[in-house]
Amino acid sequence: MIKINSVNTIKLVLPWFILWGAISILIGYLWRKYIGERTIKAAEKRAKEIIQEAENLALSKKREIDLEAKELLYRLRSEFERETRNKRKELQFQEKRLQQREINLERKSEILEKKDEELSQRERKLEEKERELRDREAELFALIEEEKKKLESISGITREEAKEHLIKLMEEEARKEASKIQQKLEEEAREKAEKKAKEILLSAMQRLAPEEASESVVSVVSLPNDEIKGRIIGREGRNIRAFEALTGVDLIVDDTPEAVTISSFNLYRREIARISLEKLIADGRIHPGRIEEVVEKVKKEIDEKIIEEGNNTIFEVGIENVHPELVKLLGKLKYRTSYGQNALQHSKESAFLAGMIASELGLDAKLAKRAALFHDIGKAVDQEVEGSHPEIGAELLRKYGEREEVIDAALSHHKDLDVNSPYTVITQIADTLSATRPGARRDTLERYIRRIENLEKIASSFKGVDTAFAISAGREVRVIVKPDEVSDEKAKELAREIAKKIEANMEYIGQVKVTVIREKREIEYAK
Repeated sequence: MIKINSVNTIKLVLPWFILWGAISILIGYLWRKYIGERTIKAAEKRAKEIIQEAENLALSKKREIDLEAKELLYRLRSEFERETRNKRKELQFQEKRLQQREINLERKSEILEKKDEELSQRERKLEEKERELRDREAELFALIEEEKKKLESISGITREEAKEHLIKLMEEEARKEASKIQQKLEEEAREKAEKKAKEILLSAMQRLAPEEASESVVSVVSLPNDEIKGRIIGREGRNIRAFEALTGVDLIVDDTPEAVTISSFNLYRREIARISLEKLIADGRIHPGRIEEVVEKVKKEIDEKIIEEGNNTIFEVGIENVHPELVKLLGKLKYRTSYGQNALQHSKESAFLAGMIASELGLDAKLAKRAALFHDIGKAVDQEVEGSHPEIGAELLRKYGEREEVIDAALSHHKDLDVNSPYTVITQIADTLSATRPGARRDTLERYIRRIENLEKIASSFKGVDTAFAISAGREVRVIVKPDEVSDEKAKELAREIAKKIEANMEYIGQVKVTVIREKREIEYAK
């Protein structure tokens, strides 16, 4: 019952709802249409206003542009007219200048034509004068020849003889003048050189004050008692013979209490023998087999010390990049002497001196040290290899890749000729300073006397020498000449010739001063 009523109600109400919806839709449609039309009209009105504003703005801009264009056109026209006037004025000015130049050129051409005429006239006059001079010269030449013939007939000598006589006189006069000038220049150069050299050498020597040398050719080994001497000698002398054969030294067993002497000029062998003998005495077992074993062991120890000494020397001197074989040879110089001076100590002294001298002269101090340190490297093997130690040293240095300056210093440090490098001269100076310092070397009396006699003999061998005396331990030779045979000019030449002969025929350390004395005395007696 309730269900049927609901359906009927819906049927009654539904048409009204549909009608109301349709009316609402129609009203809404009409309202939106009205609003749309109003909006379109307003937009069309606003668009017309914008278009009108745009047309007004465009018209005003167009007027402004037209005004600017007219102003620009007027300004450009004014500038063009002004530039045109300026160009016209410049052209007028250039035309005037060209006209003036044409006038000047015409004037110059006229002047040149006049000068050409004058020059041609002068040339004609000069030609006439030249002809006159040639004629005059021919006349003078004829007169001179005639006068020469008259002079030859009067003097009794020919023209060639007179020319030769005049040339001889001029040569003698020129020689005298040259000798005076040479003497003056040499004196000035010597004074300056000696002053500078003294400053450099004194500066170097004052900074180096090594000890004096005192090497000998024997070593003394102390014994605990004299009974050990018999064991050293051995049965029928087999121990001492084996020891001397293995070490290359002379073992002297004499009456000296509790001591034996090892004698050898080779310090390296003598040191091996000394250490070996001390070890054998301390051990107590002395027989040929044990002696050989100990000597070989000591040789290895000495070789190690040699390498260590070489490295220490290189470090002390301050050089680097040295071949290991050169290091070993350098250390071996510790067991080599020259005139009682230790060769390694001498090489180090020379290196220090060379470095100081090179620094004073503005040269490479390290290269100078290197050259001086290796200058006597040949002495490390000169007792085993034939040849002089400079030649041996140069070959060794070349073999192990040293620089040419170092090789030349080793080869030429005892020579005064063919010096190819300043470092060779520095090495010579350093070598001389180290060798000639007080107490550095010893010399025998016989050798000293022989050197003195040779100096006096060389000085006396020249013509015009009266007597010659070697003084200052052979460092100076005073030569007294005959004044009638040697003039003052020849005295200088004689001193130079004597010095050259001493350099060529003698070996010495340092330098020898040659002093030539010429004195003439005239004696009269008043009665």
